[in-house]
Amino acid sequence: MKTKLWPYLTPGIPDEMFIRGKIPMTKEEIRVVTLAKARPAPGQIIWDVGAGTGSLSIEAARLVPGGTVYAVEKNPAGIDLIVQNTRRFGLDNVIPVAGEAPAVLKELPSPHRVLIGGSGGRLAEILAYVIKRMMPDGRIVINAVTLETVARLIVPPEGWQSEIVQLQVSRSVPAGQVHMWRALNPVCIITLDKL
Repeated sequence: MKTKLWPYLTPGIPDEMFIRGKIPMTKEEIRVVTLAKARPAPGQIIWDVGAGTGSLSIEAARLVPGGTVYAVEKNPAGIDLIVQNTRRFGLDNVIPVAGEAPAVLKELPSPHRVLIGGSGGRLAEILAYVIKRMMPDGRIVINAVTLETVARLIVPPEGWQSEIVQLQVSRSVPAGQVHMWRALNPVCIITLDKL
């Protein structure tokens, strides 16, 4: 779905196009791979848990015309940014959900896809709840920046299989007359599918 601000079909909206504040944001390259792993389709329901600024929610919403993305965020400043960024991109299929997962997920329709970018230390609880609520052929994609999160998911939940991809992104930056690489933090993208 094209918008006036981003008239392209592909994901990969530049980071600087989002209103950010001091809330963590999933970076452009990570969003692109996360969405490729999620495999969203028109009409789907997506939960974005730990949505932060809403950058991933907005990219996902553009890929599910006729569907809805529920951007779940416990930080009130994050909810404000999700609202601002959704308006900025002119989308009407992103619904901000204020509160902490898994409790706030109980009011939402069952998802086809779940994106987890932050769990507030409750990943086990969130996953247990999400697994119960997933639609058939559901898919879960988790972005992990800590080794502990990856360690918890090396062995996937029973009845699920996992794939773990680690991304290390570096961007060129000017350094006087030359350019050098500036590395971003590595991120592991963990995809869970039902067996």
